[in-house]
Amino acid sequence: MPSGSILIPSWTLKIAFARYLQSKGVQNLKRIRENRLFIATLSAVFLLMPSAAALTQTETTPPPFPAPGKLIDIGGWRLHLNCTGESRGSQPTVILEAGKGDFSVEWSLVQPEVAKFARVCSYDRAGDGWSDLGPHPRTFHQIVYELHTLLEKAGVKPPLVLVGHSYGGWLVRLYASTYQADVAGMVLVEAGADNPWRLMPDGKLVRAAELAKGVPVPAVKVSNPLRVSDIPPVALSQMRADMPRAVAEANDPPRDKLPKDAQRMRSWALGQIGHVAAAVNPFEYEELAGLRAEGEKTTQPLREMPLIVLTRGISEKEGPDGEALEAEHRREHAALASMSRKGRLVVATRSGHHIQLDEPELVVKSIKEVLSAVKR
Repeated sequence: MPSGSILIPSWTLKIAFARYLQSKGVQNLKRIRENRLFIATLSAVFLLMPSAAALTQTETTPPPFPAPGKLIDIGGWRLHLNCTGESRGSQPTVILEAGKGDFSVEWSLVQPEVAKFARVCSYDRAGDGWSDLGPHPRTFHQIVYELHTLLEKAGVKPPLVLVGHSYGGWLVRLYASTYQADVAGMVLVEAGADNPWRLMPDGKLVRAAELAKGVPVPAVKVSNPLRVSDIPPVALSQMRADMPRAVAEANDPPRDKLPKDAQRMRSWALGQIGHVAAAVNPFEYEELAGLRAEGEKTTQPLREMPLIVLTRGISEKEGPDGEALEAEHRREHAALASMSRKGRLVVATRSGHHIQLDEPELVVKSIKEVLSAVKR
């Protein structure tokens, strides 16, 4: 499901947990575990979920194989960074940012090919893949800070070419505006829209802009990562309730195209509390408003930056409004390409939302073209 599209019902628990964190603060969780309103909310959410089969794994079950990269401490929690390929003079390093619910293995069909001509790094955001849980809430700003710190501590020096899929598109755009001098080029792969539709509990569709309340986004946290023991028992049990289904669907098409080891790792990761916690951001609508405001400051905020925007050629919209929504999707990506005078929209004719799985060769080609454009 595209992170820039409609919010699907399976995320309802994450929303409830996010709202709880927003209203109470993680530091107060232990004192309000018996909060009746929260318990009632979670109970209502639970009624919407299918009954859970017994889990075949727990949070103490180790990953199916060791991390292929390095686990690097960035302030009391470790992030997994996997860099391959050789540095070539002043050529930028390529950084791969996965979509929501995904992590480094999502790039398994792209990274080995890019490594043939560039230094390329994938990583796991805090809580996902091989990475430890990080501080909460998981705002865009928090994640961007953590990626920047990770690269610094790993000795990955700019310039960088950022590649972001879906939700990752928002993150790399914020990274580029926060650390402008570090970013030389960008590839956006089915990137999230600036003002996506969201499905409300009453079944209505509303724009993200209508849900922003203008509340300030919390400052970035440089310590005190979330612990599983900080999460109220009722919330924890409900977070676990949906895991069997998530694990069962972990490698549904098109992820069945991933190598077997990548599929094994996904099946393990989606059965971990960290995977649920990694998506908790009660300030997403405010941060999307910030991205829109940044884009409105000037018609081409990325100026002359080499930029390729990849958009799907196979519609994933259904229903009577499907054709109109797909046309809107294409217009949104054309607008992203116009952020740079050197921006270009490319249609992946054989792909749905996961172009890096349906047409990995097109993603590789686009990265190569952006690297070449940086040199000129």
